[in-house]
Amino acid sequence: MFKKILGTGAARAVNVLTQLATLIMGTKFLGAAEWGKAFIAQTDITFLLIGIELIAGSGLVYFTPRKKTATLMKISYGWIAFVMMVYFLLFNILHFFPNFFHTIVPEGYATLVLIMIFVYSLHEFNLNHFLGKEKVSTYNWLFIIQILTQVAIMAVLIFVLDIRTAKALLYSQLSGYTLATLIGWILLFPNLRQESHDPLKDSFKEMLHYGAFLQLSTLVSTLNKRLSLYLLRTNCTESQIGVYASGTQVTEGVNIVGQSIGLVAFSALSNTENKNRASQLTLRFMKVSILLTFTALLVICLLPTSFFEWIFSGEFSDIRTVILLMAPGIVFFSAHTILANYFSGTGKPKYNLYSSLIGLIVTLIAAFILIPALGIRGAAITTSLTYTALFVYQWVVFHKHTGRRLIQLIPNQEDWEWVKAEIRGFCGKSI
Repeated sequence: MFKKILGTGAARAVNVLTQLATLIMGTKFLGAAEWGKAFIAQTDITFLLIGIELIAGSGLVYFTPRKKTATLMKISYGWIAFVMMVYFLLFNILHFFPNFFHTIVPEGYATLVLIMIFVYSLHEFNLNHFLGKEKVSTYNWLFIIQILTQVAIMAVLIFVLDIRTAKALLYSQLSGYTLATLIGWILLFPNLRQESHDPLKDSFKEMLHYGAFLQLSTLVSTLNKRLSLYLLRTNCTESQIGVYASGTQVTEGVNIVGQSIGLVAFSALSNTENKNRASQLTLRFMKVSILLTFTALLVICLLPTSFFEWIFSGEFSDIRTVILLMAPGIVFFSAHTILANYFSGTGKPKYNLYSSLIGLIVTLIAAFILIPALGIRGAAITTSLTYTALFVYQWVVFHKHTGRRLIQLIPNQEDWEWVKAEIRGFCGKSI
């Protein structure tokens, strides 16, 4: 377990370093306005991926131990093709309403957005397959290949080809997705045996039912972010959005802790039927996630404004304020990530949907009050309030189902013994 967490954490650490390099290149050489445009396009991609992930998303992690790979591939690839055709037709219709369309998708980026959605969907299928099989190291290597390719290509686009627009980021991401997808296929296809597949119709219904709750939750969560972005576009310039996007990316870097532990938890919980073990692992994962996230945030929050101006340029002087205001919410979000994986991994994704709906209500109230009054600072406060609400609801449900109490989040001697045992197993010697 520790080896998987450490490996995933190392992969996410590499991701943070490459994202930091990407962030520095983007802010210094593209500028705040183009960086804001890239953030808008990325949000579009995230939003539209939900339609595909209804069937071919993270729910595959849950079904991979329970269904044959050939069955999951046929259903997922067919669904990806269907949804992409729907998006293609939708984009062509919206072209007749350019003023509306370009408030959603930046002008000149529609085709690129569609291509990125398609390629990422194929890449995500491979990732979820290996995670569901508990091949966490393979998952991590594909992830590392993707992000290292991305940062290398972005450097070439900026410094060699002199592309200084938001497309520099998006082209580099597309390159990373493409290479990782090809390597994933090389690893996946030889393992596909000539096997009888599960009934496609019944499997599709199961995946749709499970994925509906999972992706409705993701849809609502994305709406939380998208709503704030719409209000920011109304009340702020693209440059200010670029500053907010940068602050968000820095805090997302801290989230590698919860994401790394959460991925391992999701994989482990999807492969166990022991409810007591599932709740115990969830508590322990949560303790580690909260502690490490808080420590990382404390270090970042102590850095002076001049440091961020030196790293990102003077245009980004407000980034520290955004980070400070988001920091409390990020700690709660690290715990929420573990709980969300608990509910998904134990076949109860509906509670993630309900928590997201509560978060949306908080976002609606806070965003419409705070963003017009405080701009990007209001958006940061809104994010913190939303993340806090997500955790509070999920903990109440977790407590109701497992009987676990809030005081049990305090680390104890048993937790330390567990950590030592995991480290001994990893090192192969006494400590």
